[in-house]
Amino acid sequence: MSLNLKPLGNRIVVEPLEQEEKTSAGLYLPDTAKEKPQQGVVLAVGPGDRDEKGERIPMDVKVDDIVLFAKYAGTEVKIDGKKILIMRENDLLAIVEK
Repeated sequence: MSLNLKPLGNRIVVEPLEQEEKTSAGLYLPDTAKEKPQQGVVLAVGPGDRDEKGERIPMDVKVDDIVLFAKYAGTEVKIDGKKILIMRENDLLAIVEK
C-alpha cells in the first residue's frame, strides 16, 4: 500500500490487523460478530511533540512496529479502500516484541 500521509506532532498512522474469521472450533464468524481490532502495524510516524523549550520529544514507535491500542482509539479513515487509524502515540498500550 503506497501511503502518502505524514502525521503531525505525536500522531501515528496504524493499519489494524483483522482478527481471524474462524473460531478454534471451526465456525466462521460474520462481520457483525467480530470485535474491533486492537492490534495493528505502524505505517507512518510523526516527528514527535515539542517540550516547553520547543525541542522535539522523540517517538517511541517506528514504522513496521506491531502495536496494541485501545478498542476505540484514534480516528478511522479509508484510503484506497483500506481502513487505517490515525492516533496519538499516547493512545498506544504496548509495542509487541517479536
